[in-house]
Amino acid sequence: MLNKNIESAFGCAAEYQDATTVLFGAPFDSTTSFRPGARFGSRAIRQESYGLESYSPYQQADLVDLSIFDSGDLELPFGAPEQALEAIRARTATILADGKRPFLLGGEHLVTLGAVQAAAERRLDLHIIHFDAHADLRDEYLGVTLSHASVIRRCWDLLGNGRISQFGIRSGDRAEFAWAEGRVHTQLFDFTGLGHVLDTLTGKPVYLTVDLDVLDPSIFPGTGTPEAGGVGFSELLQALLLVISQANVVACDVNELAPALDPSGVSTAVACKVVREMLIALG
Repeated sequence: MLNKNIESAFGCAAEYQDATTVLFGAPFDSTTSFRPGARFGSRAIRQESYGLESYSPYQQADLVDLSIFDSGDLELPFGAPEQALEAIRARTATILADGKRPFLLGGEHLVTLGAVQAAAERRLDLHIIHFDAHADLRDEYLGVTLSHASVIRRCWDLLGNGRISQFGIRSGDRAEFAWAEGRVHTQLFDFTGLGHVLDTLTGKPVYLTVDLDVLDPSIFPGTGTPEAGGVGFSELLQALLLVISQANVVACDVNELAPALDPSGVSTAVACKVVREMLIALG
């Protein structure tokens, strides 16, 4: 049994035993390779969610009608990725063991690995759908193997070939793209082929990970490593709704909001809307 967070995102204040989806934050960005600040992402989403309507005109549904529990942010040690990942894995495992869906708010993208570890322990046939600007397939970055630049490579270590499909990718070194061939499905620049991939995953457990820098920085500048040429909000929303409506999403995350890098607050508002629409679709 987890305790209710005092300040619940989007007013998601269902009792834990009644909840189908459980939110929790992972405020960690100790391996960020460019601009730090993603450790404040989950807190910003929670705080700014009070300025967003709970009703979605896109889906004609309301968060208040759903059973969602917010267990708050984990307290994670800075500069100790192994310990941080273990705490994330343990929280994810608890939620899954109780028959609920974990929804992780980052944090840098490395936090995904802890949640995937827990999901893969329970579902050996786990698949990952990955939205991102970056391939994140480096074996190491500056000699470090646990990095937000290598998170999907570490997930591949767990799952193996043919179990990861990534979309929106527009950045990576030559070796990453060469290594991915035959191992990881990589769709450059957009979501072309997403429906076909989903057709192959019918009935299989899916982990959905969303790095918000998949969005163009003109829409979402508040992130550590912005990359020009990204998708628009409507494109991302349509892709998310397609995945959630067709796939068996057993766990998911949204990460890489660095709110201080966008003093206008627009990036946080975008992140809040993405999370709201995902929560409603999952519900």
